[in-house]
Amino acid sequence: MTKLLVSLTALALAAPLAAQAQTGQWIVATDRWGNKEYSTLNLVADGKTLTGDWDGDPLTGAVRARRLTFAVTDGRGSVYRFEGAIGRDGIRGTADFPDGNNPSARVRHGFTARRVPDRPAGGPRVHDFRPTDYSNSFSPDRAPVLTIWPGDTVRTVTIDSGGVDAQGVTRALFGNPQTGPFFIAGAAPGDSVIVHIERLRLNRDWADSLDTIVGRALGAELVAEAKGLGKPVRWRIDRAAGIATPENAGAALKGLRVPVRPMLGGLALASGFGSPPLSTGDTGRAGGNMDFPEVIEGNRVWLPVLQPGGLLYLGDGHARQGDGETSQYALETSMDVTFRVELVKRKSVPMPRVESPTELMVLGQAGSLDDALKQASTGLIQWLREDYGLSLAEAAQVMGSAVRFTVPNLAGRSVGVAARIDRALLPAR
Repeated sequence: MTKLLVSLTALALAAPLAAQAQTGQWIVATDRWGNKEYSTLNLVADGKTLTGDWDGDPLTGAVRARRLTFAVTDGRGSVYRFEGAIGRDGIRGTADFPDGNNPSARVRHGFTARRVPDRPAGGPRVHDFRPTDYSNSFSPDRAPVLTIWPGDTVRTVTIDSGGVDAQGVTRALFGNPQTGPFFIAGAAPGDSVIVHIERLRLNRDWADSLDTIVGRALGAELVAEAKGLGKPVRWRIDRAAGIATPENAGAALKGLRVPVRPMLGGLALASGFGSPPLSTGDTGRAGGNMDFPEVIEGNRVWLPVLQPGGLLYLGDGHARQGDGETSQYALETSMDVTFRVELVKRKSVPMPRVESPTELMVLGQAGSLDDALKQASTGLIQWLREDYGLSLAEAAQVMGSAVRFTVPNLAGRSVGVAARIDRALLPAR
C-alpha cells in the first residue's frame, strides 16, 4: 500500500512538472567549453508533440512525462538536438551540436533552461523593486532580479559609485556598482530597448567628489603642480532648493552654489556572447559607464539588445557632472529612479542613442577622442538616413550646418564624444 501511495504521489508531481514544457518561453544556457551561450526557446505542446522555435529556427520534438527531446534545423541546414529532464528549477540536459571547425563532427554540451513567466493579465504594470545586492559588471550570467515587459514601469534605487547607500552604509564594492539586471521579456538580439527615464531624485543630502583633474584634460605646464591633487571633497546638497555646495570650502569658493542636475552615469544592457562581461567602469556598444550628462529625467536612451531579455543595468548616480567628468568623480550620490521600457523589434542601433524633447544625440565611445568622434558622427548620420530619409549628401549638409559635439567622458579607459542635432531643424517623420 505504501509503494502504491508513493507511486501515485510521484505521478501527481510529474503532471505539473511535465506541464511546464507546454506552450511558453524558456531561456536556454548552453555551456560551450565553460562559456555560457544564451538563447530563446519557444515551445508549443500539443499532447506529446512539441513544436516551436529556437532563436527563430523551427523545432520539432516530443515530451514524455518529465523528459523531452527536440531537434532544430537552422537556415543553413545544420541540425541541433536537445534532450533533457524537466525539474522544479527548469530543464537540464545535453545538447548535440555540429562542430563549427569540422563539418563531419559533432560536440555535446550541457544545457539548462529556465521558464520566462507568463505576462500577467491586463495592461502595463508598475513594479517596486528594492535591491539587496549589486553588480560590478554588465554580465549576462547574473540572474535577473526582476522580469518586466515592454510598457512596464520600475521604481527602484541606486547606490553611489563607492557602493554607499542613502543611509551612508556600504552595500557593495566600489567601482560603480549597478542595480539589476532587469529581464525584458520578448527582447532578443537584433532588437533595441528604449529606456524612458521618467524620474530621477536624489535621496540623500551629500555627494562625494575629488579635487583632481584627469590627465586627458591637463596641460604639461600643470602636471607637476597637480601631483598634490586627488583629495576627497564632500558636497552638501539642499534638495529642496536644488543646490550643491562644497563642504569646508575656502574663501574663494564660499559663494559657490551649483544647481543639481541628477543623471545616471551607468546604463547598459548585458554584453553579447563571445565578449567578456563588461566592467562597470567601462563602456561598450550597448552602453556602460557612459557618464553622459544627458541621461537625465525626461530623456530616452536607445540601447541594442545583445542577449535574450536584454538584461538592463543602471547606477552610478550623479547629482551633477560637468562635461568630461574632469575631476575623475562627478558629484557621486545615491538616487531614486523610475524608468519605463519600450521594445523595438528587429531594429538594432549600432551604439547608444539619446533623445531629448529638443535634440537627437549619439554617443561614440573609443580609446581616443578621434575614434569616438568618428563613431558619434557616423552614428548620427546613420540615424538621419534611416529615420529621416536623408541621403548621405543631404545628411552632410545638415551636419555641416547644425551638428554640435560635446565630450561626456574623459575619466574612463574609453572616452566619449556625443554628436548632437536640434530636432526642430529636421524634416517631420
